[in-house]
Amino acid sequence: MDLRPVAYVLGLLVMALGLTMIAPMLVDIADGRGHWHVFAESAILTVLCGGLVALACRNGVREGLTLQQTFLLTTGVWVALPIFGAIPFLLGATEARVVDAIFEAMSGMTTTGATVFTGLDELPRGILLWRGLMQWLGGIGIIVVAMVFLPELRVGGMQIFRSEAFETMGKILPRATEISSSISIIYVGITVACAMCYRFTGMETFDAIVHALTTVSTGGFSNYDASFGTFQGPAEWVASVFMVLAALPFVRYVQMLNGGVTPLFRDSQVHVFLAIIAVLVAVTAAVLVTIFPHHPEQALREATFNITSIITGTGYASVDYMKWGPFLISVFFFIGLIGGCAGSTSCSIKIFRYQLLFASISTQMRRIYAPHGMFSPRFQGRPVGEEVLNSVMAFFVFFVVTLGLLSVALGMTGLDFTTSVSGAAAAVANIGPGLGDTIGPAGNYAPLNDLAKWILTVGMLIGRLELFAVYVLFTISFWRA
Repeated sequence: MDLRPVAYVLGLLVMALGLTMIAPMLVDIADGRGHWHVFAESAILTVLCGGLVALACRNGVREGLTLQQTFLLTTGVWVALPIFGAIPFLLGATEARVVDAIFEAMSGMTTTGATVFTGLDELPRGILLWRGLMQWLGGIGIIVVAMVFLPELRVGGMQIFRSEAFETMGKILPRATEISSSISIIYVGITVACAMCYRFTGMETFDAIVHALTTVSTGGFSNYDASFGTFQGPAEWVASVFMVLAALPFVRYVQMLNGGVTPLFRDSQVHVFLAIIAVLVAVTAAVLVTIFPHHPEQALREATFNITSIITGTGYASVDYMKWGPFLISVFFFIGLIGGCAGSTSCSIKIFRYQLLFASISTQMRRIYAPHGMFSPRFQGRPVGEEVLNSVMAFFVFFVVTLGLLSVALGMTGLDFTTSVSGAAAAVANIGPGLGDTIGPAGNYAPLNDLAKWILTVGMLIGRLELFAVYVLFTISFWRA
């Protein structure tokens, strides 16, 4: 396999990452606290490394990428960018160790939102902005991957969305450029709107910008140790709205931009997703009002915000919901395994896979009591082929197996059962906070041992790229193809 085209693209993306470090550098210069040199040094190192790799591999660039090169590029992006994104954490005020810096950068780039940093309230604003920028870049990056690469690679049933909004089936990279330009306009627009709404609720400008970056990316990094608990009130409603918007399929926004409004309202994913949130919020609010001393408005607000945050994989927390009792704690664990719509910034299993799963089960049930009938699973009113169903079923199996293996591996490092299982789920589903006193909404991942952090870092990578894009690289047949 010729690795030069892959390395060329990776080099360009690393260069672009280095250039984005100029923004936090300028923030630190404006603050006058002497931290700007961290991002100056990091930017120079990152741009030089990326530029040299791109120049060295430029002679291998071709019109398109092969299937093997595309798989390698998809995973390579989420390996290379966190490594270089970790440099400011190593050199900056956090003075993070390698494991902590890479964990934080991987959490940011995969929009997981798990953090190992404490004392966020006192960190330089450049570092805080960099955390937000990484999540924002990871959010737009995963939309492109979900709309271009995963459907082409037939990963986890994503092939059902091939050419849904872009009928011209060109080469992969030209198509990515076409889709990226459309997405960028929408993504930037939603982010700006979110920041303005946050500012209107009373947030400081800097907080509004950073939290807009991490809300629209469904990342969940905050500028404060108390997470979103610092902004209880109207800001929670704003965050809930934009987390939902970010978890809807961006392909529908592209179609709306081109004059077609109806596809968004006809998408069955959207219907199911909003219905699930409505039911869960109603149940949670009812429990808070009847069992805990919550005012109805407070109960509805906290239920809406925290349910939306977990189901979309954002990972914000406005309260310590570990105090809400075992029933709601169990609810929070399982809804994190649902996720949002395909082609959004959200994570986890995704709504469409559950729809296909239940459609397949329903079809099998009907075949049992009507063996001579002709039944086939349908999605969005269209019949679904065996290839898609097999891919979805394989995804569910691999997801459960991955979750189990990560849980066992974390347990072997000395973590308790709750921390191991919820930490594995939070990593592979890219949720952020887990359960328990250590990694729950009131804690973070700093107390974990180094081996556990490395395991979780790998889990975040695997989960963000929907399992198969990473696993296929470890098969002999892939490298022989």
